[in-house]
Amino acid sequence: MASLSRALRVAAARPRQSPTRGLGPCNLSSASGPTAEKSVPYQRTLKEGQGTSVVAQGPSRPLPSTANVVVIGGGSLGCQTLYHLAKLGMSGAVLLERERLTSGTTWHTAGLLWQLRPSDVEVELLAHTRRVVSRELEEETGLHTGWIQNGGLFIASNRQRLDEYKRLMSLGKAYGVESHVLSPAETKTLYPLMNVDDLYGTLYVPHDGTMDPAGTCSTLARAASARGAQVIENCPVTGIRVWTDDFGVRRVAGVETQHGSIQTPCVVNCAGVWASAVGRMAGVKVPLVAMHHAYVVTERIEGIQNMPNVRDHDASVYLRLQGDALSVGGYEANPIFWEEVSDKFAFGLFDLDWEVFTQHIEGAINRVPVLEKTGIKSTVCGPGETHMQVTDHSPWVGALTGGMEWLGGHSLRTQTGGQDRGQPSLALEESFTPDHKPLMGEAPEVRGFFLGCGFNSAGMMLGGGCGQELAHWIIHGRPEKDMHGYDIRRFHHSLTDHPRWIRERSHESYAKNYSVVFPHDEPLAGRNMRRDPLHEELLGQGCVFQERHGWERPGWFHPQGPAPVLEYDYYGAYGSRAHEDYAYRRLLADEYTFDFPPHHDTIKKECLACRGAAAVFDMSYFGKFYLVGLDARKAADWLFSADVSRPPGSTVYTCMLNCRGGTESDLTVSRLAPSHQASPLAPAFEGDGYYLAVGGAMAQHNWSHITTVLQDQKFRCRLIDNSEDLGMVSIQGPASRAILQEVLDADLSNKAFPFSTHKLLRAAGHLVRAIRLSFVGELGWELHIPKASCVPVYRAVMAAGAKHGLVNAGYRAIDSLSTEKGYRHWHADLRPDDSPLEAGLAFTCKLKSPVPFLGREALEQQRAAGLRRRLVCFTVEDKVPMFGLEAIWRNGQVVGHVRRADFGFAIDKTIAYGYIHDPSGGPKPSKS
Repeated sequence: MASLSRALRVAAARPRQSPTRGLGPCNLSSASGPTAEKSVPYQRTLKEGQGTSVVAQGPSRPLPSTANVVVIGGGSLGCQTLYHLAKLGMSGAVLLERERLTSGTTWHTAGLLWQLRPSDVEVELLAHTRRVVSRELEEETGLHTGWIQNGGLFIASNRQRLDEYKRLMSLGKAYGVESHVLSPAETKTLYPLMNVDDLYGTLYVPHDGTMDPAGTCSTLARAASARGAQVIENCPVTGIRVWTDDFGVRRVAGVETQHGSIQTPCVVNCAGVWASAVGRMAGVKVPLVAMHHAYVVTERIEGIQNMPNVRDHDASVYLRLQGDALSVGGYEANPIFWEEVSDKFAFGLFDLDWEVFTQHIEGAINRVPVLEKTGIKSTVCGPGETHMQVTDHSPWVGALTGGMEWLGGHSLRTQTGGQDRGQPSLALEESFTPDHKPLMGEAPEVRGFFLGCGFNSAGMMLGGGCGQELAHWIIHGRPEKDMHGYDIRRFHHSLTDHPRWIRERSHESYAKNYSVVFPHDEPLAGRNMRRDPLHEELLGQGCVFQERHGWERPGWFHPQGPAPVLEYDYYGAYGSRAHEDYAYRRLLADEYTFDFPPHHDTIKKECLACRGAAAVFDMSYFGKFYLVGLDARKAADWLFSADVSRPPGSTVYTCMLNCRGGTESDLTVSRLAPSHQASPLAPAFEGDGYYLAVGGAMAQHNWSHITTVLQDQKFRCRLIDNSEDLGMVSIQGPASRAILQEVLDADLSNKAFPFSTHKLLRAAGHLVRAIRLSFVGELGWELHIPKASCVPVYRAVMAAGAKHGLVNAGYRAIDSLSTEKGYRHWHADLRPDDSPLEAGLAFTCKLKSPVPFLGREALEQQRAAGLRRRLVCFTVEDKVPMFGLEAIWRNGQVVGHVRRADFGFAIDKTIAYGYIHDPSGGPKPSKS
């Protein structure tokens, strides 16, 4: 029996090896040593290694010739999606699993469920998973899923971490999640074996717990089957059939397998680390990478029974209760990539790299000192979305004693005469995505091809909520909740098959999995992918850039010189040399606080300059589209909630809605005059034309939404993306007219150039489209400029503004200024599950006209029934920062939570916006 302390010494003494070694599945069939029976569900794999797969025996049941939906992959997400499809009444739903249920990454999951995460949507998704696993499935089937409620304990060894936990507790109040911040002494009482000498406190969530992956998935499959769904195992998918309709749209037609084909209009890719391979079958890009992830299981520990699961984020380690033992794992800065994902890998594991794992042992021993002298029963390292060790609560333990393994009710193989190495050292595998969020929704490349993969170690805990939302997405065309953060359409198409960007960002998401989530953190990986024409110009003036979906956009301006973003150094891992004297990283470190950062006053100067004189904002990363053609007006009437059928030269602020009345976007739409000659600022077109300007962070989402609507409605028009060909600068403030009057060749008076209009003008001799708009509540114009003209026009504006006090300003200033004026930010206080009526944007909806538009029926029903919640504004008298997610209280009751908050420098107060509801649940009349 090895102990953790001995493993630590052995790892330290071993020669250093390449972190990319040992990337294939391990084969222990030739290993020597005594036979040892382990209470783990992977012995067949350890002994068979890369031997022949049992798939050859054929599918577990005959394939149907047709299906309404085919789910590929029998792990957590596949089973949850199938169950929720069946529960919502979808007939003809089929799940295909190439081996057996959970055989990919789900079988070895730890199954941990933590109810609190720094996202209101994720808290809701987790709550649904917990309901399904802890109550609903058992009530429906009479089967116990293996749910254990032993609580969860988050460890804070510094002040910032404890502040983060207090924020989580506040958000939990809004959703009824019980949690308590404990002192070190209280923590010691709860968990006597814990070292609390270095703690600031802990967050205790008593109703957290552990799921059994096999028990959960087999119960989900049984419940789905009882509702008419089919589960077919031992049936590898070999291809996806796609056809092109009369409008040139690619659509799913069917699924090919080794044992026949199924005709279907809808496929759901829940294939985990194999999702990229399945995507390629249909020409769909799936941006994820696979990495090894490991944990060890200890021998029996006296006094550990009934203790809560532990996450020590600062040590990057977790401790999962395993009956009378612990599973110990974590996330390191140098994970091993799985370069070649084998399609023969099932119930598989890898050699564990003790050199990589050592840091977790150190953290675990520090937190629970008894582990130093505790033996290691087994170690697990394989392809995982999650990781698990069999306990007495698992449904196949009884079979183990009889020499037969069972997983989800399936016999795996009798174990006789097998050899093992005494103490296995094996690793599992995880799939990680560039932004640490799952990949869900309909792929932009192929209609009817849905994704449910890339869950970054959270597939079991998010599975129930995400499975339900994915089922709604498939059946109703939209999820019930705001799933934009998970929607595959959030990524620009230039990034989803860019290997360097995917690899770097996915590595960083793994390495920072347990990092404090600070409101203004920025990635260091995958930077400088998309830079606008003014990038170098602004960098030289001290611009500190933010990253949004590949774009580098100005955050704020550092008065002490340039702070360029350097090539990603992998935090010094893999033999990379960590950057020294890295100015950008130093400035970013100043953001690692829940207080005001040191550059708070610098942002203040930008804001007050805009209010008192003028500021210039580089907004070139905005999406810039043209909607043109014979049916463009019909399309615009249907797409946009506001009346945009105004004369050419007009500009309208509007929303785009979904069928549920939720807000898919807010944007400006400028009507164009027909032209037979193309220019850099307008295409040639017949019929009607519109110029759309949308926030860059949601540009791909907008493009996909509009494209989907045009396809569904069969409108005869074109959507043209000119985002890369045009730049955009906005001059805002009371001095903006005087400044631009020296640059533009036109009269800028109110009469000659009224608000919400646009014109083609010359700026310092260059053709531009000038639009009179404001997003900060001041006099101002946007200049939309051909790429080659951006620098000379910008320089002309800065020269003219020098005597007027014009300054550069970034998006940190925009956030503050717009908060002061009450302007909405999409995906902050305005999301796909918020209606314009709830958000105070009824004026953007043409409800007084007879013109139909997408979402109108839902808005009319909501207006007639009354609103159950409303967006309201708050100011805080104390000078304290707020960032969103804080609970809102009224008369001792929680009535909502903050969606967005910022400091308003003009009023010297923190301003917050949040949706509130009446605790009694009654509706209130709409003010529309």
